[in-house]
Amino acid sequence: MWQRGIRAVVLGAALVVLAGCGSKTAKTDEEVTGAATAAAWTLAAPIRIDGVRTADGGLSLVVDAAVPDGARDCVRSLRGVLDTVEHGTIYAKVTYETPDQDSGCTGTRRVKATVKLGEPLGSRRVVVNSLDVYTPVGATPPALRQCGENGCDPTPPRCTSSSYGQAVNDTDIPKHTSWEERGCDDTWLVLDLSTRMGPACGDAGDGCSSSHVSQRWFYRAESSGWRPVATNGDAGCAGIHKVLPEVPEHLCASLSRLDRG
Repeated sequence: MWQRGIRAVVLGAALVVLAGCGSKTAKTDEEVTGAATAAAWTLAAPIRIDGVRTADGGLSLVVDAAVPDGARDCVRSLRGVLDTVEHGTIYAKVTYETPDQDSGCTGTRRVKATVKLGEPLGSRRVVVNSLDVYTPVGATPPALRQCGENGCDPTPPRCTSSSYGQAVNDTDIPKHTSWEERGCDDTWLVLDLSTRMGPACGDAGDGCSSSHVSQRWFYRAESSGWRPVATNGDAGCAGIHKVLPEVPEHLCASLSRLDRG
């Protein structure tokens, strides 16, 4: 009897242990769904940066950014941090967590992330997420001015190759467009722009044919550089004077009709 009693106690304890193990491994549907949802959140950067301004007397930056939005929570743990300061430039980082692409976060909304600097910004530039560059120089406080493709301080309009390159960058044409200067003075610039079209290929002698699209652009000098104001490919001044009568004769009189490729 005594031995049977011991065996019964041991067997009962084993059943309790097994039952306890079963209760730890089994999960409800809600627990499984919750775990999957938690695992779906990932670290991300804003869709775009809409602006940067100073706050707290220049001790902080406020970054306006676009982030995902939808019927459910699409953003959590929004953070703005000072990454590093190098060569007089402040590098800031804005991040957040967001669900995967199947979560229905297909819209956008605007948020504000604050970056503590620890010391006044002064005249230093700000780089956000290693992409967007802003400067307080030439800006209207507290906003910072966003720098463009030509940098934060584009050269004033000049009759130089580098200035022509800036003019081409500011023109609404495909990238990798070549240019030829046809006339320039302190106020006006004329460029013939040529964009190669069709598939990339070798020399024409190899049976490869290509074409190009050409446009003639007229630019007016402004404080920030050459501004494109009109396009016209006619010979002489008659065509351009219909839209820009102020273009001087010495820049358009000798223009030949543009070869459009």
